[in-house]
Amino acid sequence: MTEPAAVTTPPLSGPEIARYARHIVLRDIGGPGQQKLKAARVLIVGAGGLGAPAIQYLAAAGVGTLGLVDDDDVSLSNLQRQVIHDTAAIGRPKVESAAEAVVRINPHVAVETHAVRLDAGNAAALVAAYDVVVDGSDNFSTRYLLADTAAAVGRPLVTAAIGTFDGSLTVLMPYATGDDGRPNPGYRDLFPAPPPPGTVPTCAEAGVVGALPGIMGSLQAMEVIKLVCGIGEPLVGRLLLVDTLRMRFETIRYRARGR
Repeated sequence: MTEPAAVTTPPLSGPEIARYARHIVLRDIGGPGQQKLKAARVLIVGAGGLGAPAIQYLAAAGVGTLGLVDDDDVSLSNLQRQVIHDTAAIGRPKVESAAEAVVRINPHVAVETHAVRLDAGNAAALVAAYDVVVDGSDNFSTRYLLADTAAAVGRPLVTAAIGTFDGSLTVLMPYATGDDGRPNPGYRDLFPAPPPPGTVPTCAEAGVVGALPGIMGSLQAMEVIKLVCGIGEPLVGRLLLVDTLRMRFETIRYRARGR
């Protein structure tokens, strides 16, 4: 596992201490945890439904640098759920619209925009430049590429998926071992191969309730905060299933296959 180049992070300023006061009084975060958030570099792949709330809450939390990857422009049909964008942003690149929103939320956060589509040629370099990766993509090819790349480079990946009224979420760290000494499972241990093209309808075909990505993207941000601060129990080897029609949350455990 290669680490990003070490950079000395200045201590929290007076305005930052006031801004993050509710974090600093938390025993599990405190000043040291907030300093870790300030030093962290988090990559969000997709500035759409899942990415929007993840970006907003990570910016508000004081993550020092957010990298945004998306090659799409804002369209009118996005606005029902991609709440980081507004009507005035229609036609603009999503990474530009999202970056401006981050500055409005928290001027202490640096934003690095990557107006590209993640592919085999750029994935490794992008992922390696950050500490934690958030998967907010909306297609299987990107999802599998990102999971394989994060595993190879050695970066935690917080990945979620949504459809109609249901969502799922897990944290992937297959390059490391669990407390039991066994290798952590990877994405392909959970989903060995992508489904055949055309067998799973897209959001455009099946629809999605607007509040659902808000729930799942916020949960992704929570997992990132836990990973950066080193607190709690991340969803490694556990898949969270959310059924919003019945408002049921279930967690199933899964293991590495044959490793």
